[in-house]
Amino acid sequence: MGTTNVMMEHIVRAHHVLKEVIVRTPLQRDPILSARYDCNVYLKREDLQVVRSFKIRGAYNKIRHLSEEELQRGIVCASAGNHAQGVAFSCQALRIQGTIVMPSTTPSQKVTQVKRFGGTYVNVVLTGDTYDDAYEAAMKICGENGMTFIHPFDDPYIVAGNGTVGMEIMESLDAPADYAFVTIGGGGLAAGVGSYIKTVSPNTRIIGVEPQGAASMSEALAQKEVVTLQHIDKFVDGAAVKRVGQLPFDICSQVLDDVIHVPEGKACTTILQLYNESAIVVEPAGALTIAALDLYREQIRGKTVVCVVSGGNNDIDRMQEIKERSLIYEGLKYYFTVNFPQRAGALREFLQEVLGPNDDITRFEYYKKHNKDNGAALVGIELQHPDDYAPLLERMKKKNLTYIEVNKDSVLFDLLV
Repeated sequence: MGTTNVMMEHIVRAHHVLKEVIVRTPLQRDPILSARYDCNVYLKREDLQVVRSFKIRGAYNKIRHLSEEELQRGIVCASAGNHAQGVAFSCQALRIQGTIVMPSTTPSQKVTQVKRFGGTYVNVVLTGDTYDDAYEAAMKICGENGMTFIHPFDDPYIVAGNGTVGMEIMESLDAPADYAFVTIGGGGLAAGVGSYIKTVSPNTRIIGVEPQGAASMSEALAQKEVVTLQHIDKFVDGAAVKRVGQLPFDICSQVLDDVIHVPEGKACTTILQLYNESAIVVEPAGALTIAALDLYREQIRGKTVVCVVSGGNNDIDRMQEIKERSLIYEGLKYYFTVNFPQRAGALREFLQEVLGPNDDITRFEYYKKHNKDNGAALVGIELQHPDDYAPLLERMKKKNLTYIEVNKDSVLFDLLV
């Protein structure tokens, strides 16, 4: 375990450095989740951190280890979210100049947060459509001005700072946890937390959790080298990374016992449950570890389990999409294109004879702008129970309706919904 032994020393040092700025977030036993899974579930609440995510730990630790000369020249980072906020906060705290490069597509709420945390010490540059565009621009700024780039995850000081989450977890528990679930994006958090916990408690199983649509660590572990995914689902923005870091990969391949994938829709269901049941606001990446408990239900029964809640920067504007994705994942919402017969009363018959007593139409629009009394329409239907779906299809067939299930065609779904 060569890499991790070096990390331990760095993590202990980082712990002392970080006392200056971070809050020691609570490790809370969650009674609802504990009852649901018949075990002791503890949540490490990094959503309650000063920038509402763990990212401040790595960013501040890295910046504090720069030379006086490097600090004078200033720092640069590329990020659309939590890393940007962590770097901005660090600039203000240490009174150094920073340039934060963000994609032009970044929600204004996140840009405002970065400016608020950084104050006069931060210059925000909006460029391009993607993280890759922002990264390219950031590297150019570094080259032209001799500034230091602060990587979001592929750096020993970043990993060590993140590792202090593991240190706090182990110090807060009376006995070591049986399982620790950690979100994986670029891998910096899992590498740091895994390093610390495995060193002090080798029997604790470390489970990495990735979004299903961006499982870059799983792919790297399968190929035994870091690889770049061509296409990813960016929905879980805090963990949707095309390529994990080399250092996190090296460490994770030693310390992780398993890596599992959570469907994006399942993460959405978890976000809504946590909000409704416990008034906890998490972002999609922060929900992954809790959503993963379902996939480990049998193994964790009767055990002590820790879930790292990585962050709570959830944009309220996304709640409608989150609800929609949850309903679709739970089998409660379906979209169809329905070709109605070219005769009067066809729509009324659909409502009376095809729709079930508890089914709701949530969307209805004809494709043709003229002659709206017949022809093809996009129909959104919400069910009360997943079992209502088969009878609905049966009734549609019985009426000889021509239809396409849009949910099952990703191209059509992205186009229409």
